[in-house]
Amino acid sequence: MKVLWLLMLASGALAADIVDPSSCTAFPCLIFNDEFDHLDHEVWEHEITMSGGGNWEFQAYLNNRSVSYTRDSTLFIKPQLMSDWKDEGFLSSGELNLWGMNGRGDVCTGNSYYGCDRVGTATNLVNPIMSARLRTLNDFAFRYGRIEVRAKMPRGDWLWPAVWMLPQYWPYGPWPASGEIDIVESRGNDDYGSLSNAVAGSTMHWGPFWPLNFYDMTAVEYNANSGSFADDFHVWRVDWTSTDIRFYVDDELKMTVDPGTNFWEHAGVDNIYDNPWASGDKLAPFDQKFYIVLNVAVGGTNGFFPDGIVSNKPWANTSPQAFLDFWNARDSWLPTWEQGEGKISENAALQVDYVKVWKLVSADE
Repeated sequence: MKVLWLLMLASGALAADIVDPSSCTAFPCLIFNDEFDHLDHEVWEHEITMSGGGNWEFQAYLNNRSVSYTRDSTLFIKPQLMSDWKDEGFLSSGELNLWGMNGRGDVCTGNSYYGCDRVGTATNLVNPIMSARLRTLNDFAFRYGRIEVRAKMPRGDWLWPAVWMLPQYWPYGPWPASGEIDIVESRGNDDYGSLSNAVAGSTMHWGPFWPLNFYDMTAVEYNANSGSFADDFHVWRVDWTSTDIRFYVDDELKMTVDPGTNFWEHAGVDNIYDNPWASGDKLAPFDQKFYIVLNVAVGGTNGFFPDGIVSNKPWANTSPQAFLDFWNARDSWLPTWEQGEGKISENAALQVDYVKVWKLVSADE
């Protein structure tokens, strides 16, 4: 039996299935399908960075099977304490160098904001959490179609799961000029005012430059119909055509984005700025290939976890030592990750059952 399994694995029978849209003979045509019978490293690249996108999130993204693994045809992205990998004193005095740590042999994938090399100090710790961010950048990207993800959100204070897409080539310039599509984001907290794990959101980021980002014109938050998004699996779907983008949860339409003539006019931007999408189609910057990203972040000072909602938030978004403040409060948030199991629970993981992408009406649409 073990030999048969190894032969199937070697032949790609358990791998993600990718189809060239030009070979489709009928539509809808399934062009990407990963049911996570195993973690296919030829499709999913682990990002290796501590930068957190520049938002000073508290995790380092690593390639390690303690934070990303498959079991029972499910992908788990589960945060861990960095001190379980290195001794606790390392956080405040050690040096974490991520160059050359990628399992593919690549160097660190993101060097901005101390992304590849950080030296701990008493007030500016090395990122105290390790997690994973997986992407299909080099192996799969698509323009227009349907993407469907069946997933269960994590439960645990200050966890920030995300299923999203980024542009493969950034043709209109750096973020957010080339766009970002957030299929689903949530928060792990049971109790965080109206922003608990019973709430999720979908967002499109776009704008001529940072910080001129019009995401608030293309964002929606919604409640679970019962319980929490951390209780059960749900299906998030995006139908993306050359004329509009529609976001669904469990087949319930949550948001339709149709910019009318184009996104530049939709934004009503003052003419003192140049339009970066003038050469694009109606949906520019969302008229190009995007790749898929799956990750779990922790905390951060960019405002995703606003101050003033609950009294037990361990850090202020204005704090110059947010990493330290968060780590010193671990007795308050770590039990919500462990959930009585004596170790970090799989219920604190983003669990993904499958990711599927279809071309809907033609190889181009």
